[in-house]
Amino acid sequence: MVAMLDKPGLTLAILFGAAVFIFGGAPYLALMLFFLILAVFVTKYGYYEKKEMGIYEHDRSWENVLSNGLVPAACAALSPFVGPMPYIASISAVTADKFASELGVLSGEPISLDGFRRVKPGTSGAVSILGFIMSLCGGALIGISSVFLFGLTPTAALLVALAGFAGGAIDTLFGVLEERGLGTKGTTNIICAIAGAIMGLYIM
Repeated sequence: MVAMLDKPGLTLAILFGAAVFIFGGAPYLALMLFFLILAVFVTKYGYYEKKEMGIYEHDRSWENVLSNGLVPAACAALSPFVGPMPYIASISAVTADKFASELGVLSGEPISLDGFRRVKPGTSGAVSILGFIMSLCGGALIGISSVFLFGLTPTAALLVALAGFAGGAIDTLFGVLEERGLGTKGTTNIICAIAGAIMGLYIM
């Protein structure tokens, strides 16, 4: 992940990591690091295909770190009051979105929710069957890992996976607005994480 971040991005990532550890402790930091490892893997997966399509993104800056890390860090800071579930679910949501966007593009032309027409891979607000499956897989990985890190029950882990999937779906819906010039990739990512965190409030 370090190789994928410029200096401002790396600095912000370290600050978020420190905040998560201070407020949440080792399990919180371990889950964030697990997300980062997964994010690197899915970003690099299919490198040649993504490069040929002109959608491979390698260098990331502080904007990307902010959009993916701000809400989880805030949830970690609020964990003494709301518990760990909003944090876990927000991580699940950004992971689900990352899996959908990085792996779903490899399935060919997706269908845009704006007019239900075929669009080029990487278009915000578009969906594919592979993207849906990968989104659920991303959320499930966070749910499963949280069983070991936070002692979640299998039922709670399943709900975390579904919350992540739902957060990714909300990201896609707001991606339609992004394609119309309302918002950016960063704002949709933040909305995705907030949606996950809110759903996490209702997971027991």
